[in-house]
Amino acid sequence: MKKIKVGDVYEFETIYHQKDVEIFAKISGDNNPIHINQEYAKNTPFGQCIVHGFFAGAVFSRVFGTQWPGEGTVYMNQEMSFRAPVFVEQKYIAKFKVLEVNEEKHRGTIECILESKDGKHAIIGKAMLMHQSRF
Repeated sequence: MKKIKVGDVYEFETIYHQKDVEIFAKISGDNNPIHINQEYAKNTPFGQCIVHGFFAGAVFSRVFGTQWPGEGTVYMNQEMSFRAPVFVEQKYIAKFKVLEVNEEKHRGTIECILESKDGKHAIIGKAMLMHQSRF
């Protein structure tokens, strides 16, 4: 398996569905009506329901644990800044770029961005991962 190096990039396209937002609301206990009540959400600055920030950011965990670096990844740290709302039934691209690698400790620092189809950053952040064979 190829080692991940500084400058490497990865992208993953995703869509958030309202039924999944509702499941996340139940699991997390965050029943804020801005996420699950269309009538309520119409009267907010967003005009519609928005995806929970932590549910939207979970795409980073999905990619790290299953695709890149993949199985065996240990998630050590995640910083996230929520910059724009995430809406259901719209395409988003999770973008990743390797900023640092510590081969001795098998760790990598990865820039994480969730971007809308029009290029607007919804979430920006950094993660630190450990993977015995990829870093």
